Amino acid sequence: MQVNAYAAPAAGEPLVPTTIERREVGANDVLIDIEYAGICHSDIHTVNGDWGPQAFPLVPGHEIVGIVREVGSDVSTHAVGDRVGVGCMVNSCGRCENCTNGDEQYCVEGNVATYGATDRDGTITQGGYSTHVVVDADFVLSVPEGLDPAAATPLLCAGITTYAPLRKWGVGPGSKVAVVGLGGLGHMAVKIAHALGAHVTVLSQSLKKQEDGLRLGADEYYATSDETTFEDLAGRFDLIINTVSAKIAIDSYLGLLAVDGTMVNVGAPPEPLEVNVFSLIGGRRSFAGSMIGGIALTQEMLDFCAEHGIGSDIEVIEAAKVNEAYERVLASDVRYRFVIDAKTLA
Repeated sequence: MQVNAYAAPAAGEPLVPTTIERREVGANDVLIDIEYAGICHSDIHTVNGDWGPQAFPLVPGHEIVGIVREVGSDVSTHAVGDRVGVGCMVNSCGRCENCTNGDEQYCVEGNVATYGATDRDGTITQGGYSTHVVVDADFVLSVPEGLDPAAATPLLCAGITTYAPLRKWGVGPGSKVAVVGLGGLGHMAVKIAHALGAHVTVLSQSLKKQEDGLRLGADEYYATSDETTFEDLAGRFDLIINTVSAKIAIDSYLGLLAVDGTMVNVGAPPEPLEVNVFSLIGGRRSFAGSMIGGIALTQEMLDFCAEHGIGSDIEVIEAAKVNEAYERVLASDVRYRFVIDAKTLA
């Protein structure tokens, strides 16, 4: 079926309205009428070619919420009329140890990304900046009734990207968590860590967003541009989540960890990060990475957010404003996520 979309015609070029072809609904497929599509910073990196060459034209978008229009003959998990979501991946091998353990994002054969990837049928996936999408039912999530659909949309990337390490490293009451950066990812990390019962500290370049940080659930807020911050907070945290996609002085942040503490990187800077091994062995500290989460964990995250009244702070825009939104994301001029109203694509 032909559907309306916004696509990048080439690397670094502005997105333009277009039409794309969606596959027919197969036995295990779900056809979704898209309501909202989130804009993720990684969309911008991808269409600009920052992370390597891509096939163009390319429709970005891996934060998708909509209503089921049609299901395949083998689908029993979703029904017509259900509100559902699609995140950063739409397929995996389903057979390897990682897939069978619920870590489809680490599929040995490689998961199929929601856009810009080669799907199992050989076609290139196209993302959520469109009116409709057809997705394998195993990668379609249920959006609980308690979640506002627009505010829930960024949870499909920003939510699971921050929820996964918080769960993996056992954050709960009594945990001392620092969040580096208060952007699209960081504001979700603060909300979720607070809901888990942690003592939450935001580490940001300046105090410009301090009022927001405390409103979102942070207990403390420090400016990293103040050199005394790293002296005052030395050895304090059990977990640091680095959400920024820029090069930072990793060793300085590792010094903020308690013995056996971990710093987890969920941002994706284009330049390599540097770590001095003595920053790790001096306190039995760890430096780790985390990438989204498996399907079961993503569903758990959505249910958790519904239970605790957590959604993303968003600005809903018309599709025609997408290029302006990209510029504003790069200028850090959004609090905290843009969401495209898919009705404006019709």
